[in-house]
Amino acid sequence: MATEKIWVLADTVEGVPSSGGLELLTAARGFGSNVTGVVWGEKATDAAAQLGAHGATKVLAVSDLGGGLAGARVAAALAEKVSADGPDAILGSSTYDCRDIIGRLSARIDRPVLANIVGIEKQGDDLVTQHAIFGGTQIAKAKFTGAGPGLFIVRPKTFAAEESGGGAPEVEELTAPDVGHAGDAKLLERHVEERTGPKLDEAAVVVSGGRGLGSAENYAMIEELAKLLNGAPGASRAIVDAGWVPYAYQVGQTGKTVKPTVYIACGISGATQHMVGMKGSKNIVAINKDQEAPIFSIADLGVVGDVHKVVPKLIEALKARG
Repeated sequence: MATEKIWVLADTVEGVPSSGGLELLTAARGFGSNVTGVVWGEKATDAAAQLGAHGATKVLAVSDLGGGLAGARVAAALAEKVSADGPDAILGSSTYDCRDIIGRLSARIDRPVLANIVGIEKQGDDLVTQHAIFGGTQIAKAKFTGAGPGLFIVRPKTFAAEESGGGAPEVEELTAPDVGHAGDAKLLERHVEERTGPKLDEAAVVVSGGRGLGSAENYAMIEELAKLLNGAPGASRAIVDAGWVPYAYQVGQTGKTVKPTVYIACGISGATQHMVGMKGSKNIVAINKDQEAPIFSIADLGVVGDVHKVVPKLIEALKARG
């Protein structure tokens, strides 16, 4: 399957593109010579310049969502455009909107979807995808065959976003056809998560806590250490499931994927589900009293010790330095 013409779905909020969309535009430059960004929503076209800077030579916009959710209308508009333009591949990050759009588009154009992708490489004319299976212990590879575009859903942080120096792209407005009751669902309210410091999936430093903390009250020292390092606090699935911290803090296969410069794992044994979401970090520091903990197998620096003693001492040292 040739892959010269590639479309990239790019979520936007108030005209600002998501990091996932910019990551995929960067990757797409290496896969094909004709890269188009796809945006939706009232202010989505405000993102055109930034999409162009990351490699989009053209932008397709579905600005009128009729007051409803993006999925049905954007998929219907793109299905008509696919018939006319025939892209070779359509890439989207694993966000709610992108998954909704690609799922509906799959049904409309009768093409399957490759999802949960953790890597893509071009081999000849084919895009070969990588998928973490068995809790991340094995990697399976796949590719599309037959006529029609390949539909790809890629996990965040699979690629790094880098500007290409491109200029402002041409913007083409698409009109969505009538989608009937499929377009009735509406977003009534949007709540922005309250936080201080950087976002978990964009932070240069992430400090995560696990079951080794012993109790929800002890998570406070994870937040304090993260704040002192100008980083973001994270968590293992175990303490999220236990209700110690919100799901938004979870790092792992079913949570957020992070690739910070420094990742500090405190009281986390290192289940494969967790390591899938953070093993791409540049420097990994593990603090655990069990010297046989799996987390040490991927750590650059391992501290065998009680997290309740090590972390407070680290906090004390950082405060002393001012």
